[in-house]
Amino acid sequence: MIDLSIHKEQLKRTVQRARERNIIIPTFAQMKDPSLIPNSVKADLKHVGLWDVNSRNLFRVSWKNAPVPSGGGFGGVNYVELPQSLTGVPARIVALVGKWFPTGAHKVGATFGCLVPRLVTGQFDPTYHKAVWPSTGNFCRGGAYNAALLACESIAILPAGMSRERFEWLAKLAGEVIATPGCESNVKEIFDKCWELKNTRGDKVFIFNQFEEFGNYLWHYDVTGHAMEEVLRQIMGPRDEYRGVALTTGSAGTIGCGDYLKQVFPASKVAASEALQCPTLLRNGFGDHRIEGIGDKHVPWVHNIKNTDLVVAIDDEACISLVRLFNDPVGRAYLVKQGVPQTLVENLDLLGISGIANVLSAIKLAKWYELGENDIVLTVWTDSMELYQSRLHELREERGEYTAADAAADYRRYLMGCGLDAMEEWNHWDRKRVHNLKYFTWVEQQGKTYQEIQAQWYDPDYWTGFQRQIPEIDALIEQFNEMTGLMKE
Repeated sequence: MIDLSIHKEQLKRTVQRARERNIIIPTFAQMKDPSLIPNSVKADLKHVGLWDVNSRNLFRVSWKNAPVPSGGGFGGVNYVELPQSLTGVPARIVALVGKWFPTGAHKVGATFGCLVPRLVTGQFDPTYHKAVWPSTGNFCRGGAYNAALLACESIAILPAGMSRERFEWLAKLAGEVIATPGCESNVKEIFDKCWELKNTRGDKVFIFNQFEEFGNYLWHYDVTGHAMEEVLRQIMGPRDEYRGVALTTGSAGTIGCGDYLKQVFPASKVAASEALQCPTLLRNGFGDHRIEGIGDKHVPWVHNIKNTDLVVAIDDEACISLVRLFNDPVGRAYLVKQGVPQTLVENLDLLGISGIANVLSAIKLAKWYELGENDIVLTVWTDSMELYQSRLHELREERGEYTAADAAADYRRYLMGCGLDAMEEWNHWDRKRVHNLKYFTWVEQQGKTYQEIQAQWYDPDYWTGFQRQIPEIDALIEQFNEMTGLMKE
């Protein structure tokens, strides 16, 4: 269970800070259903940009923001349905769009889920603690942003090999930015830096480790899960069936939505994907890769392996090649000739690199289960190419101009030719094998206990226990807002 014990003296200081900075915190219920947001907050947001460092943007930690850069209100869930001319499969592949979150990535929701329960209980004191955000990219961006909105100092930790845009943006917002050796798959080095900070700075640092913090899992279980259900209710016809969700695991927060969807659609599947160059789930393997934002070489503590049905590995070269196909004018012109609607082609920059990996994972799931035109597969576009423009420049310098021949080859090989290689459907003992890998990271290295790892597998109330905490967290948020005296209609 998430510790929700109250630290009274620290809570008093936190409430005072919120009162001074005019900070109101949204509930999970309001993030799912913006109609519950006070009218006064909605009025304030009419004058606030989506990325502005303004505490009212906490209420935009939602899948339902108007897709505009400033002053937008709320509507339905932002999503895109992909045609067969792009995917090569008759199944309906539908992606939730993450660009329209503050910071341009859905990870800002995961950081909210981690920070806010500690803040409204007084466990985290913004007048004393610094929030540490270990990440392979978007999580520390979201953490630094939410910390700024909540008047907290932050430390961002991410691999040195991440895109230049991430470091430039963090330099403006985080109090301190630490680059650790390696690329997105070098998570152990990030964990080592966290231990170093604990040992050298004592209790002044508060580590929000997305790979073990159940606030990450819980936000996606509840907010992303409900958003996906809402999309399904909207688009499903009388003969349609929801078949499953396919997601790159990264910290395994987003895939928590699969637990919610299985409760609503018990026959649905959950596919976890990773980079072929670092096949930890598929082959107990390791390596470096270029699908930015997916940390690996370990199994995240918050990944409910018992609910995972299929594991998929995606070649990072496929993602890099499709980045060019989707964003170069020559590639886009080729896609239009293949029958991909012009309006969709013009919006393919809504996919970042890991979003492309998610689409490929969904295609592979559809092919594995031989899905047809009445079958629906869900996935997520975690962020957009706005965060990777330097990568496009690097690819042009590295590989030269993109040609029509390149576009034809990439389209046929990586989209129409996306196959059933590097996949595995799990039975009970496959799941247990991968769950056991958690021991070597979390018990041997990170301080978890044997009893805890056994409870994840054998205790039938373990995962649902976290899920049942959502109303209690919302009640604590409402109580906190009442204590500040800032709530008004």
